[in-house]
Amino acid sequence: MKAYFDANQQMWNQRTETHLTSDFYDLKNFRKGGSSLKQIELELLGDVAGLSILHPQCHFGQDTLSLARMGAQVTGYDLSDRAIREARKLAADLGIDASFVQGNVLEMDQHLEETYDLVFCSYGCIGWLPDLRPWGQQIARRIRAGGRFILVEFHPAVWMFDDDLREIAYSYFNREPIVETTDTTYTENATEQDITSYSWNHALADVFQALLEAGLQVETFHEYDYSPWNCFQRTVSCPDGWQIEGLAGKLPMVFGLVVRK
Repeated sequence: MKAYFDANQQMWNQRTETHLTSDFYDLKNFRKGGSSLKQIELELLGDVAGLSILHPQCHFGQDTLSLARMGAQVTGYDLSDRAIREARKLAADLGIDASFVQGNVLEMDQHLEETYDLVFCSYGCIGWLPDLRPWGQQIARRIRAGGRFILVEFHPAVWMFDDDLREIAYSYFNREPIVETTDTTYTENATEQDITSYSWNHALADVFQALLEAGLQVETFHEYDYSPWNCFQRTVSCPDGWQIEGLAGKLPMVFGLVVRK
């Protein structure tokens, strides 16, 4: 799997450079005090003031710093060394107290010793992992007794479709890597070169089983027929975000999960 992770690290390094200047991430307004957190995760998170939070797969740290602005003590963690450098720079520029660690999410115990009140992952995380069982174990080791893990993620039903979301192109189940080579990303601006990435679709059963086998107890589960992020093709606006044209109200696009140790 090392070759897969190395390729994905290179991809995220390139994407970080592209994302920093995108309208999608709107870094200009974030610097003015805005939050990147959406209503779905805010409702699941509740009041986080005073909590210690680990944010794996944090990209260049906007959600991490948004949690810090809410009064939490936050550590961001990501595979991309470029993203972590930019996250540290952004935190320093804004005067926000947050720490960032670079590493593979499946190897967090090699980089972190602390446990946290809350572990939080959001949007586009589990699809980069070939097997969720070691992920679940890593998550569980970082949570204090009584603490929570909150996952807000795109629904695996969405990833069955082709890029245009017109035809089912991939299995709902984790059969094999999804290999893509493209110069595009989910933001409105393109990268400067073709990049190959490797991802995997995971059925909801994979998610639940990985966390249950790690000793975590499910408290809350929700599915949503919209995405708060406009990061898909053929989207139409709805009161809460974005849906797919012709599939509005018919396709689950996001799920939210809360488990406790």
